[in-house]
Amino acid sequence: MIFKYGCLIALLIAIPAQAKDVFSGKVSHVTDGDTLWVQAHNGGRVHKLRLQGMDAPEICQPGGQVSRDVLARRALHQEVDVTVSYRDVYGRGIATIRLNGDDLGAEMVRAGQAWSYRWRRNPGPYVAEEALARKARRGLFAQDQPELPGDFRKRHGSCHQAKR
Repeated sequence: MIFKYGCLIALLIAIPAQAKDVFSGKVSHVTDGDTLWVQAHNGGRVHKLRLQGMDAPEICQPGGQVSRDVLARRALHQEVDVTVSYRDVYGRGIATIRLNGDDLGAEMVRAGQAWSYRWRRNPGPYVAEEALARKARRGLFAQDQPELPGDFRKRHGSCHQAKR
């Protein structure tokens, strides 16, 4: 009996962790090269979302404003399809966002405006797109050693701290 209830509780806990929020909407604002806001078509709230699998420069970091502008030119006021995988510590939905079927994260990395998001020894999902951008010396990769956003934050703090 205890085993049966234990399994049921474990199942109920696991389901929300795997559930994904999927919706369509219109991009209403672009904060930086990997964060945007989407107004859901279903009349719901505006969602603050971070593109999953990539990391763009901080807005106050060299290349940060250009990265934001590239994402804004591509996505602002456009209709998108969103799949939110989870929420980060800032409450943003971490999402794959598609515009006309194209993955915006992959596009940003391919354009040299972001890195494939690294985690420990994993080079991230867009390692091939990053390699192409580096080889072509596109965007950030026109520099010999562009600084990863995580390294920039370690040295300078966040851009929000710098404004204080």
